[in-house]
Amino acid sequence: MTQPIQITLTIPSLSDYVGVARLTASGIASRMKFTHEDIEDIKIAVSEACTNAVQYAYGDSMGDITLVFTLLENALEIRVKDQGKGFDSTAPVDSQAAMNDPDKMGLGLGIVFMRSLMDHVEHRSTPEDGTEVLMVKNLASRVDIN
Repeated sequence: MTQPIQITLTIPSLSDYVGVARLTASGIASRMKFTHEDIEDIKIAVSEACTNAVQYAYGDSMGDITLVFTLLENALEIRVKDQGKGFDSTAPVDSQAAMNDPDKMGLGLGIVFMRSLMDHVEHRSTPEDGTEVLMVKNLASRVDIN
């Protein structure tokens, strides 16, 4: 077994840069030979995690969002971390409440989307210490052409 490769990307907390994170995720997943459908799922999940950080982490001020992609033998692990204000991560995610409350729309539905698209999702957040989302997509079958 080879040592996992890590790729770190830091973007400003501006919506203009979410596309950079999507492109990076797409390139890495493509290189790992994920299916087209899985690549699309990964791109959407990364977009949701980054968009949540852009919308909620720093309020009106600017900060960074750091993504760490860990290329494992049979999976891609993605961590999206901000140093923003955080939220109560012990509160359950209520997708119905998120759909009915515009203030919770992005955060609640974003987590629901991430969970439906990825094989594993965890989120940790501490008020005033930021939020980290961990997402894992398993590589169903790898066909090496090399």
